[in-house]
Amino acid sequence: MSTRTTQQWQAADAAHFLHPFTDFQSLAKRGSRVIERASDIYLWDTDGKKILDAMSGLWCVNVGYGQRALIDAATRQLETLPFYNAFFQTATPPAIELAELLAEVTPPQFQHVFFSGSGSEGNDTVVRMVRRYWDILGQPERQVIVSRHNAYHGSTMAGASLGGMAGMHAQGGLPIPGIVHIDQPYWFENGADLSRDEFGLACARQLEAKILELGADKVAAFIGEPIQGAGGVIVPPATYWPEIQRICDQYGVLLVSDEVITGFGRTGRWFGCETMGTKPDLLTFAKGVTSGYIPLGGVMVGERVARVLIERGGEFNHGYTYSGHPVACAVALANIRLVREQNLVERVRTDVGPYLAEAYAQLAEHPLVGEAQTCGLMGALLLVKDKSGPRGGAPFPGELELGMVCRGHCFREGLIMRAVGDRMIIAPPLIITRAQIDEMLVLIRRCLDLTLADVRKNGWDH
Repeated sequence: MSTRTTQQWQAADAAHFLHPFTDFQSLAKRGSRVIERASDIYLWDTDGKKILDAMSGLWCVNVGYGQRALIDAATRQLETLPFYNAFFQTATPPAIELAELLAEVTPPQFQHVFFSGSGSEGNDTVVRMVRRYWDILGQPERQVIVSRHNAYHGSTMAGASLGGMAGMHAQGGLPIPGIVHIDQPYWFENGADLSRDEFGLACARQLEAKILELGADKVAAFIGEPIQGAGGVIVPPATYWPEIQRICDQYGVLLVSDEVITGFGRTGRWFGCETMGTKPDLLTFAKGVTSGYIPLGGVMVGERVARVLIERGGEFNHGYTYSGHPVACAVALANIRLVREQNLVERVRTDVGPYLAEAYAQLAEHPLVGEAQTCGLMGALLLVKDKSGPRGGAPFPGELELGMVCRGHCFREGLIMRAVGDRMIIAPPLIITRAQIDEMLVLIRRCLDLTLADVRKNGWDH
């Protein structure tokens, strides 16, 4: 299969390829993992090692690897019309057809879409669109967008500013003006002596306090992921999102649901806002729209915003070369049709999602696990030092980076599982079977046992 050895690939990689979110010098010394092929939910590296991909690539390969329908759709479109832009009053059939289909599968308030090339670009579009909306309505002072600490909304200037990652804000003079943050709904970290439901309400009401602090006439929108993904698969208390919706409605603030990760069936509904019971005005998507086969993103625009932009807005001075790329749209059409044909959304909700939840709950018995959470096919395990502590246990010292220790065991044992601090997270392809969940759980438990052995051997539990 490979024309070079792994070492040759690694040397060329270190010489030329700057990876995202990477310490370049450290990676060059260690050498990257080189993945050369994939099928179903599995990857193979250039040494021939088989790896179960419990992260769907990067939260995106929902229908798994090697789906012929998507490959053929791309090939046909490349042969017919490999590219044309959407500028100059022009459209292509795949873009129009995908816009129709997205209006069909998203919640009923969404009848229009603005295409981008990624989720980051989609969230940049949100900033432009939200501010343009209020400007058209004669309220240009409504500029501020409220987000949350530890949120992730992309790594462009606006996307990283909307996100609440301290490490990202430390580089590049972020956030840009007009973006502020409130606490994340992470009960384990911030819950104090409150019950989950009490904490959910208290955390949501920070939005109301921030609106009142800034002035309701200054606040344009609130943006949030239904479930925080890169922040650690943080499933908010059941009371959180209904209260956020109430506050946005009361003060006329636009609600933006970032569904880059939670869209297209991940939570057991087509979109996470449906799982959480909210009615957003704007909805960002990417990743699962094409199952990652071809880059594509966008923003679903609710009628409250769309009608103002269309009927009163004039020219909207914003767009991308690859907005509505015909090959990407053709693949997205094939992908969504496949999701429907295989009933993957319903399957996550009624079959493999509940099965994963039951299996994950059993992992909570492990000596290292203080909390096990799932929603659909997203899951997180919190590694703790002392399970007798409040809200599930006392954490290990941050400098120990036990999550990275566990992640190292995962890679060696043939499992892709991500570490966010000491939260070990998964988001496997939606096509995963019960037998494959069992296989995955055996690997996870083995890696937890190996990590526990490290803890005891090194005295980290004292």
